[in-house]
Amino acid sequence: MFHPRRTLRTLLLPLAAGLALTALPATSAHAASTPANGGFEADGAGAATPGGWSEYGDTGASFTESGGHGGSYRLSHWASTAYKVETYQYLSGLTNGAYKLTAWVRSGGGQKSAYIALKNCGGAEQRTDLPVSASGWIRIVVPVNVTSNQCTISVNSDANAGNWINVDDLTFTSGTSGTSIKGADISSLAKSEAKGGVYRNSSGTAGDPLAILKSSGMNYARLKVWVNPADGYNNKARVLATAKRVKAQGMKLLVDFHYSDFWADPGRQDKPAAWTGHSYSQLKTDVYNHTYDVLNALKAQGTTADMVQVGNEINGGMLWNEGSTSNWTQLAGLLNSGYDAVKAVNSGTTVALHLAKGGDLPGTRWWFDSARSGGVKFDAIGLSYYGYWHGTLADFQTTLDDAASRYGKPVFVAETAYPFRLDSEDSHENIIDTSAELVSGYPASVAGQTRWMNDVASIVEAVPNGRGLGIFYWEATWTAVNGNGWDPTDPSSGNAWENQALFGYDDRALSSTSWFRHR
Repeated sequence: MFHPRRTLRTLLLPLAAGLALTALPATSAHAASTPANGGFEADGAGAATPGGWSEYGDTGASFTESGGHGGSYRLSHWASTAYKVETYQYLSGLTNGAYKLTAWVRSGGGQKSAYIALKNCGGAEQRTDLPVSASGWIRIVVPVNVTSNQCTISVNSDANAGNWINVDDLTFTSGTSGTSIKGADISSLAKSEAKGGVYRNSSGTAGDPLAILKSSGMNYARLKVWVNPADGYNNKARVLATAKRVKAQGMKLLVDFHYSDFWADPGRQDKPAAWTGHSYSQLKTDVYNHTYDVLNALKAQGTTADMVQVGNEINGGMLWNEGSTSNWTQLAGLLNSGYDAVKAVNSGTTVALHLAKGGDLPGTRWWFDSARSGGVKFDAIGLSYYGYWHGTLADFQTTLDDAASRYGKPVFVAETAYPFRLDSEDSHENIIDTSAELVSGYPASVAGQTRWMNDVASIVEAVPNGRGLGIFYWEATWTAVNGNGWDPTDPSSGNAWENQALFGYDDRALSSTSWFRHR
């Protein structure tokens, strides 16, 4: 178990803490266009002020110690009492333009704030919070536009007693970062509204939930398609109607084909009733015709799909048993049939393949290596990543980065979510409803939900070579409404997910919708 300890200067901490923010900032002896001692290797363990860096605040809480990410040493913030400290470095003589700071970080969590910033660069300060990761190192980035030929790198902690962070291997280079997709799945919306669901802005005024979400920064909507569902929702006609609303808000559209009448996921990939008994050859035609039909109808009404998922969470393939991963040749044929249909409607539509393996590096490699060797065509990789099921944030970053580089494709989070509370609004038990199921450092609160989404977005933003596209939240508008439960064959079924929507039990948009404004 990782447990940082301050050994050399513990006795000095109470004294330093007593000087909280009373001293003037120390002047930096270093002024250059590249960071000095970005790996904190210059001084070894126990340096009070690392070479090239300055400190402000409770300076005894900032020090170097053994256990670096790349080299032998790292910067740590820690104290046995509450503390506020900044470790900073001033860069000068910069050519104006776009820059990106990259850093490897860990954090035990619990701070009021813990972040890396670029400030005094001529424009607005840019910050990236440190994700909570007590063991695995996570790479984060902070982009900035320098307009004053200078910039200050700032590592900040406003912490409670015993809180800690580690920072290492900082680099400052030309470049930029950000994510283009700030999306959400809203597949439940049409049925919710039909059954009386109401959506309100943060002030309590009822309104169009898409307009409310757009005002928070949402720019992309995801809609699932079932072939002939029992309740008549999430079929072609309903998707066409909701797509008009999506495009009217100026948002882009991802169409998520389940190739089923019911939920398709790692546990079940049931063929639609209308395709039962069809041969493999006929199933390829079914996939093509259904995909083409829905997408062509969208195009005809002026709401062309921007991205399409051929299958949903197809860890084990789709259209079982013919399209199982136990027969990759047949699965490849079905996937390519879907791809060809998408491109026949609109060659510019991005085709994504979607697995629920967000933190599973070996599993993701096995699947996409098999797909690649089988000649499967695709443009992007989507991963579901739920922190309570799919591994740590560090596992997630490793998997996402590897998928982007190994296959040379852009990557995105097709699904993630986090609870803002644990109790149920309806009588149906929630899927995540105990504190033991939560991710350490992320409480079941609006603040915890906000932090989770921003930290996942920071990891997507940090994917090298600009290949991190962004995130779709699942499922933003699925609030507890009688008749809009999880089972389309059972009108009395409840919702096990309303505590992970982006609207509260009072139907108001949560402040966590601010994550849509992440870079």
